[in-house]
Amino acid sequence: MSPSEHPHDVDLLIHARWIIPATDDQAILEHHSIAVRNGTITGLCATAQSKQLFRANREVTLDQHALIPGLVNTHGHAGMSLLRGIADDLPLHTWLNDHIWPLEGKWISEEFVYQGTQLAIAEMIRGGTTCFADMYFYPDASARAASEAGIRAQLAVPVIDFPTPWAADADECIRKTTELHDAWRNSELVSTAFGPHAPYSVSDDSLRKMLTFAEELDLPIHMHVHETAFEVEDAVNNTGQRPLRRLYDLGLLGPRMLCVHATQIDDDDMALLQKTATHVVHCPESNLKLASGFCPVHRLQQGGINVALGTDGAASNNDLDMFSEMRTAALLAKACANDASALPAYRALQMATINGARAMGLDALIGTLEVGKRADFTAVRMDSLNSIPVFNPVSHLVYSTQASQVSHVWVNGKLLLNDGELTTINRRHVQEQTQSWQHRLQHTTPPGDTA
Repeated sequence: MSPSEHPHDVDLLIHARWIIPATDDQAILEHHSIAVRNGTITGLCATAQSKQLFRANREVTLDQHALIPGLVNTHGHAGMSLLRGIADDLPLHTWLNDHIWPLEGKWISEEFVYQGTQLAIAEMIRGGTTCFADMYFYPDASARAASEAGIRAQLAVPVIDFPTPWAADADECIRKTTELHDAWRNSELVSTAFGPHAPYSVSDDSLRKMLTFAEELDLPIHMHVHETAFEVEDAVNNTGQRPLRRLYDLGLLGPRMLCVHATQIDDDDMALLQKTATHVVHCPESNLKLASGFCPVHRLQQGGINVALGTDGAASNNDLDMFSEMRTAALLAKACANDASALPAYRALQMATINGARAMGLDALIGTLEVGKRADFTAVRMDSLNSIPVFNPVSHLVYSTQASQVSHVWVNGKLLLNDGELTTINRRHVQEQTQSWQHRLQHTTPPGDTA
């Protein structure tokens, strides 16, 4: 459009010092503006041209900020935020079997999940996350919390063979997944996936049945896979197969499959992931805390495998800070590859944005800042003492930014965080209900304690 033509009417025009689109050309756009109409990006141009091109109902100037795609947290258990710090410094299977599962057996309920998810969402929005994938019980409560807060969520409904407080067996889990999908299929914010817990907790028959429904409904599948060496060794001892080979033989591997953790990957595993275009979700801080192992991110990316980033739950991380996760992922990849150039900053940012969107099947909507995509943005102050001088804003976003530097968050063009203040969640109320849960949980008899 030439300057002589009439400007286009838009709902929102944001002027930023830097816009980082997270696209494959690794662009860094200085003094640029982005225009939004009806929740969609309709323009991206130099700020000097923006007022000639657009007439906005609202303008926001972020002259010391980087504007990036909203961060995508591709794996977590939001309701477990109420269990943050309750069983620390333990190996995975001890943590899970002796502490977490007994506590869930006693306390899990729709109220627990709804209020725990509210806490998680408040933390995630405050840290710049606009979309999260979740795997937890009572997903209808999580869907309600996400919808009320205005954040994007993909809920991978747990599928487990043994009884849980939420379902009697895998068949009931699968049925409840289809019911959740039907209930939320018209939501712009909430989508559904199947969430078989792990190869060791779901039988072949259950996996085959679940896959039939996933293909019929065209839903993703999220699964903890090759999380620890013990898991892989135990599977080989019991079945003669590594879990990934078993999943391949069952037909689960493919573009709809997200293998979460993947800390134990050999050459045969790599070949299966490449052959099937299966996605991997890396949760570096949780894996480090539980001493689960190291996901070979550099080798996976060299093999053309899409690697996304997740925090895992706050019970095993213990926060939902995607900036911290990016930094840890980048540093860990360099150490594991013995190569300082492994996982450079821009690719780490892509892991936390477009790679996650791609894994979840949402990349046509979100993950980059491009005309036609939904207006999911995060604004980060770059004038904090830990972020100056700014020679490369992407380097700072990955290596020095703190979540507290996030100032504004939009989803679908709706402002969820305004100058650090939540707009759709009552922070004080969330704090009060979380303190109530702390009182109840800390008076629970510890597992194994007969007192």
